[in-house]
Amino acid sequence: MAPKVQPLAQGGGTLKRNLGLWAIVGLGLGYMTPTIVFDTFGIVSQQTDNLVPLAYVLALVVMMFTAVSYGKIARAIPSAGSAYTYVRESIHPNLGFMVGWTSLIDYILLPMVNCLIIRNYLEQLIPGVWPGIWVILYCIVVTSIIYLTMRGTSNLNMLLIVFAGIVIIVFVALVWVQLAGGAGAGTVLSAAPFVHGGMQFGAVLAGATVVCFSFIGFDAVTMYAEEAKHPSIMPKAILLTVILGGAIFLVSSYFTQLRFPDWQQFNDASLSDSSLTQIGQVVGGRVFQIVLTSAGFAATVASGLASHASVSRMLLVMGRNNVLPQRAFGYINPRTHTPTFNVVLVGAICLLAMSFSLDLIASFINFGALIAFTFVNISVIAWFAWRKNLRHAPRDVFRYIVMPLIGMALTGLLWVNLSADALIGGTVWTVIGFVYLLVLTRGFRRKVASFDENDAVTGYNKVPTETMQALPDDDLDQAATR
Repeated sequence: MAPKVQPLAQGGGTLKRNLGLWAIVGLGLGYMTPTIVFDTFGIVSQQTDNLVPLAYVLALVVMMFTAVSYGKIARAIPSAGSAYTYVRESIHPNLGFMVGWTSLIDYILLPMVNCLIIRNYLEQLIPGVWPGIWVILYCIVVTSIIYLTMRGTSNLNMLLIVFAGIVIIVFVALVWVQLAGGAGAGTVLSAAPFVHGGMQFGAVLAGATVVCFSFIGFDAVTMYAEEAKHPSIMPKAILLTVILGGAIFLVSSYFTQLRFPDWQQFNDASLSDSSLTQIGQVVGGRVFQIVLTSAGFAATVASGLASHASVSRMLLVMGRNNVLPQRAFGYINPRTHTPTFNVVLVGAICLLAMSFSLDLIASFINFGALIAFTFVNISVIAWFAWRKNLRHAPRDVFRYIVMPLIGMALTGLLWVNLSADALIGGTVWTVIGFVYLLVLTRGFRRKVASFDENDAVTGYNKVPTETMQALPDDDLDQAATR
């Protein structure tokens, strides 16, 4: 064990390295909300003309290329902070700030989305009660858990994800039996969910843009880089989160599409709000409807815990770098080892779920996520091909230039299908960030304050960045699997 050093954080507290591989993967899966496939199925089925699984395949391919880029850059820069840190270190602090600021619209609003979904579930289960009370209770409970302990957050998140996973397995089993009995498409094996006459690729691509919202979470696990038991597990955690999450979405959407081969089977309310309750009713009656709704509730709470904790740590990184007021945002409570100011702030923002609509917030989130995905791919090129001069051997050209360029191109396909609300709202948020950057840098006469990534904030020395970079790629890959 490396010797302890004085932490560079307000309050004298430190983050703790106590999260293993599966704890981080669980947080990522929790962030992704596995049951979200049922909530959005009705509207995506309508949009794609009953090709929801194909939309998930396209989104998964895009996410896989970007996940590889995340793994490469997270291994080279083993620090919490995600796209913000990677762009700041590989390209320029000012650009890093802008990417971080734009990504905040994703990270900060996703906890509110979970709060909105919980509010909708409880409104359906207990009608006649003022919806705001559910928002307040949710915010108090989730904020309190994350305020007190990160380890407890991880454990509770894992329990909720396991429960949701079991219910999804039961759902697939029920649908399998019904399909074999002639219900829905009347077959367990069919290519119809992936291709049929009259399919329009543009419509499927638009659907992929919607379902890419489901994958938001694999990138968020990089926030736990400084709480991972060892930085080398991060690339594997990122890939496992994408692969397992994608498999859950693909299998669930495939069987749901076979059971509901025509989107017109859903009523208007399911298309505008959530189709989860109707899917549960048709597949298993009132009892299973309650069970599936409970699984959706559990998965949404798990996502709320994971997303709330992640954005709190992103604000911590920006605070300790003094791009946000360090005294508040850079503070770590020495008793709880959590960034308590940030945790409470995010909880307060979630209270806005009493006023905003789910559609509007989700469209803003997609804007921030695609900004992060695009610039992480650019960061790989800038860090490895430019800064480290790994652009001469064919193997290096393929790994550090061609693959991230493919990731950027595929992400670009999603960009062109963003809604007008996402583009307008995201642009306004970006302009606000640019004005704030002008103030911070006094008209670009100075750089945004930086942070020495080799200093410890976890209580133990991190693996020095230079050491990680000096290792051959094969050795790094072996370290990631240990």
